[in-house]
Amino acid sequence: MVERAQISKTEYPYSPNFADIGGHKMHYVDQGQGRPVVMIHGNPSWSFYYRNLIRAVSKDHRAIAVDHIGCGLSDRPSEEDYDYTLEQRVDDLGEFLDQIVPDEKVDLVLHDWGGMIGMAWAVQNPERLGRLVLLNTAAFHLPESKRLPFSLWLTRNTGLGAMLVNRFNAFSRGAVMFCVTDKMSKEVAQGYTAPYDGGPEDRLATLRFVQDIPLKPEDQGYDLVSDTEAGLSQFSDRPIFIGWGHKDFVFDRHFLARWKEIYPDAEYLEYPEAGHYVLEDRNDELCREISRFLES
Repeated sequence: MVERAQISKTEYPYSPNFADIGGHKMHYVDQGQGRPVVMIHGNPSWSFYYRNLIRAVSKDHRAIAVDHIGCGLSDRPSEEDYDYTLEQRVDDLGEFLDQIVPDEKVDLVLHDWGGMIGMAWAVQNPERLGRLVLLNTAAFHLPESKRLPFSLWLTRNTGLGAMLVNRFNAFSRGAVMFCVTDKMSKEVAQGYTAPYDGGPEDRLATLRFVQDIPLKPEDQGYDLVSDTEAGLSQFSDRPIFIGWGHKDFVFDRHFLARWKEIYPDAEYLEYPEAGHYVLEDRNDELCREISRFLES
């Protein structure tokens, strides 16, 4: 088995915590005291994406950042032992929150797939959502004006795309180059890719996330996306902050325009020169502004 690369303790100094979710260990960071702020990552990242925001938020709040099963430092079950689907991810999040912050309201910070997973849970549990932070994400169907990017189409629909992810970790390695506009340091880039640099079993989740994108009514998860999208408007009275990097080849202006239709009164902070990993490209200002919003 190929060994994973080391993750910089300077960049990611957090002690590991694990919750038993359906017989699998889900890793999470838990720092600070106060109102829970739960951070949910997308694909192909992990809680490392939130490392700087954890530092900022944990000064006044309880900052919790999860790793989805199969991602980051969580367990890597086989497809026979785990259902790598959107529905399962939402169930996992609900079980996790019921264990770690039972009966409490939580503020959510969502990025990429984290938006779909987190908002599906919120629509099912509206009384438990407090404040909401959205970062280059979606919780609705692909806008009619947007086409699925070629790299996602290739990975989702072809054996070649699957091989590139399985054998060469192409999705995670590509993300550290193409999801930012400011080049990452070697230590930061290695932090993102290290959990997926072992064998194919380490990359199963990153592949299945892409293959699970529901585009047509017959696709698994399509109805869950529809139900979630239909329920988003109930949160229009909640405090909502939306931070957005314009140079995102997936969650671009088409997705941002849809959020503005749903939440016209939200607070928006847009960065024309930032990419998909907007917390990397605009770390200092964005962490400061999110912390301010959570205190407002």
